[in-house]
Amino acid sequence: MTSKPRKPAAVLSPAACAVLERRYLRKDADGQVIETFEDMLRRVTCHAAQAEKQYGCDPQRWAERFYDMMADLRFLPNSPCFMNAGTKLGQLAACFVLPVEDSLEAIFTALKETALIHKSGGGTGFSFSRLRPSGDVVASTCGVASGPLSFLWIFDAATHEIKQGGRRRGANMGILRVDHPDILQFIQAKSEVGVLENFNLSVAVTNEIMEKACAGEDYDLVNPRTAKPSGRLNAEQVLDAIAQEAWRTGEPGLLFLDAVNEANPTPRVGQIEATNPCGEQPLLPYESCVLGSINLARMATAGGVDWRALRDTAQLAVRFLDDVIDVNHYPLAQIEHITRGNRKIGLGVMGFADLLFALGVPYDCDEALELGEKLMAEVSGAAREVSERLADERGPFPNFKRSIYDKSGAPKLRNATRTTIAPTGTLSLIAGVSSGIEPNFALAYNRKVGDGSVTLVNPVFERVARQRGFYTPGLVEDLLKNGAIKDGEGIPEEVRRVFATALEVSPEWHVRMQAAFQKHTDNAVSKTINLPTTAGVDVVKEAFLMTWRLGCKGLTVYRDGSRPQQVLAARPQRAPRSQPRERPEKTTGMTKKARVGCGNLYITVNRDDQGLCEVFTVVGRAGGCPSQSEAASRLVSIALRAGVEPDAIVEQLRGIRCHSTVAAKKTRDGAEVLSCPDAIGRTIAEFMNHGDNGADLVLPQRCPDCGNKLEQQNGRCVICRSCGFSRCF
Repeated sequence: MTSKPRKPAAVLSPAACAVLERRYLRKDADGQVIETFEDMLRRVTCHAAQAEKQYGCDPQRWAERFYDMMADLRFLPNSPCFMNAGTKLGQLAACFVLPVEDSLEAIFTALKETALIHKSGGGTGFSFSRLRPSGDVVASTCGVASGPLSFLWIFDAATHEIKQGGRRRGANMGILRVDHPDILQFIQAKSEVGVLENFNLSVAVTNEIMEKACAGEDYDLVNPRTAKPSGRLNAEQVLDAIAQEAWRTGEPGLLFLDAVNEANPTPRVGQIEATNPCGEQPLLPYESCVLGSINLARMATAGGVDWRALRDTAQLAVRFLDDVIDVNHYPLAQIEHITRGNRKIGLGVMGFADLLFALGVPYDCDEALELGEKLMAEVSGAAREVSERLADERGPFPNFKRSIYDKSGAPKLRNATRTTIAPTGTLSLIAGVSSGIEPNFALAYNRKVGDGSVTLVNPVFERVARQRGFYTPGLVEDLLKNGAIKDGEGIPEEVRRVFATALEVSPEWHVRMQAAFQKHTDNAVSKTINLPTTAGVDVVKEAFLMTWRLGCKGLTVYRDGSRPQQVLAARPQRAPRSQPRERPEKTTGMTKKARVGCGNLYITVNRDDQGLCEVFTVVGRAGGCPSQSEAASRLVSIALRAGVEPDAIVEQLRGIRCHSTVAAKKTRDGAEVLSCPDAIGRTIAEFMNHGDNGADLVLPQRCPDCGNKLEQQNGRCVICRSCGFSRCF
């Protein structure tokens, strides 16, 4: 038995506690939480430190050091470590890439392997570029191929049915080379709402294609089955099509293949074709990677940055991540083989924007770029130093002789790669800091507490505002309304610059910051290029070109209010009505089953061309209170057709409790909701979040759990800073 580590953990926010209880803390058979944050950290650090035994070191000593680092929120590892360390599952890696070869057997083998990875808590990336194009010959059946997109849909449907470790749904990255004959269909693949909602998409481009795009030249499409040209497209027009779709929907992104493979540390082991779902981790087929992030906000001092603490944290974090590789339980033998062969880790950062706030440095200035580059150089240098030391103590990674590092007189390395910058959505929420290297999304938000709410303002901004005498209730209201300072009177210009939020930073500065961090990052940088609603397609295209020219490895853009994804709610513009409109002859909708105290309740939500228009319920055989449910449904339907916003109805219904339902909820197989009205409210919220074809779509401003503002991350994820709700798409 190891003794309990010495120091108590940092005090966490209510939102952090909520997300820990929902996703990470262990529960008993009745679903009751049975560990604290400190217990979880002990479970994770003691499990990882068991690797020290095989190298003749004291696991207890290292477990205590790992614990102190995490308890102080200086470093946190990727989510699977929190979920699975010390459990029977034991799968601790976040990122995986699987090969998809051009045969039916290989495709469905990849599908099975995907299911195993998602079940274990990981995310998967694929290149579908090896699949023959649609309409191509299939010799074994004398038929024609359906093409990569048809199999993307199959992978997407399978992902939808699998919950990662029972706690979060799987995520995928789908990549297609720009010279694949089906590239135009791929670019348009997510133009409709609800299609491929479990996939992020990126187009893999080469330097040659980007140069041809700049010159307006044509290029060959290549059939992967024959490796022969099968047509030609104009490179500039294809880039325009990608920019147009990214402007409209946020996807596809770009993956710069040449930049990725120029940094491939083991080219003789294989070429990189794909990344993890968020794009920050390029990997070989069957390779996985463990990630972790240093909290830069914890490195702020009155005089600047505590460089010694940053270096010490980076070195200890590398040792922890290397230990994780040894104690990890891998979902497939092939994954274990190549992961242990290369021993890639991805140490990154979070809280960069909060560090800038503390130092009084605007995000969009040369000083911030220089600081970002210097910070990552320090992290990278420390990581390499300890990796060299571990190679001396434990041996280099087994594929070292087949790597770019195998040069006469060069030091050996324990890890083929050491640094990655991930989006850190949930980790940053636990730590209470800004995500990755992104600017802050908002300066103030409401947090629901019981039946009311409290307003939380960024603590650095609040301190500065009070010290300089411009903190007022009106300012807070403006922050809640706009998320940013905007045009508040009496606020000095230098304060406005320092506390600019994501949508106030120009695309150019977003790109330049990504490039600054990429200079000293072995893998890639997850960064969203945020654009205002008014930005044109030409701005997206210029961001593509600038990111490529500056040597980045990939790009995601997000134009405010543009993304027609599952997280988006259809909000038709209509004037308030004093009388409900007539029920139309034809509606479309969804039906969902909810378990309540009296049995099953079937809830149907329908819409017409003006929006949600009716709700009705059917009670299962087990009984219940059909008259009450029907009354609630009729009133909700009338309210919807009278122009009452669905959000307002959901707010009234959510949280209503029924004693029989709450009692059933305490049993293992009990109810999933608090009451019949609560179930109706949840179903309406889910329907709104799924969007609908034929409606004008806007980014939802509100969390489906607590009603507060959602923060967009990485162009593909949302997170609620109030209650901890998060999801990636």
